[in-house]
Amino acid sequence: MSVWLEYIISFCLLAGAAFALIGSIGLMRLPDFYMRLHGPAKATTLGVGGIIIGSVIFFSTRGDGLSLHELLIALFLFLTAPVSAHIVAKAALHLKLAAVERTRGKPWE
Repeated sequence: MSVWLEYIISFCLLAGAAFALIGSIGLMRLPDFYMRLHGPAKATTLGVGGIIIGSVIFFSTRGDGLSLHELLIALFLFLTAPVSAHIVAKAALHLKLAAVERTRGKPWE
């Protein structure tokens, strides 16, 4: 494996880890439920996507051909994360959870 390929894999892993960390911090630090929903739904999905891309590159260059297991995981993740976030947000709207004033108005009014 060439040095440049190792740099690319390392960059994907570090960028994915950074996005996952930012998403986790957002989940902990943001003030209300609607804002907290964006942490895992967006940044953490990108983080796991970066880690999976690094894994695909690594295992595809080991001589066994293209690694499709990770691509299937990424496809499942990118299809289910927005849908589950939407369902959770709709449930929160139905339960009329309180929102911080900085969140754009109360959607149930």
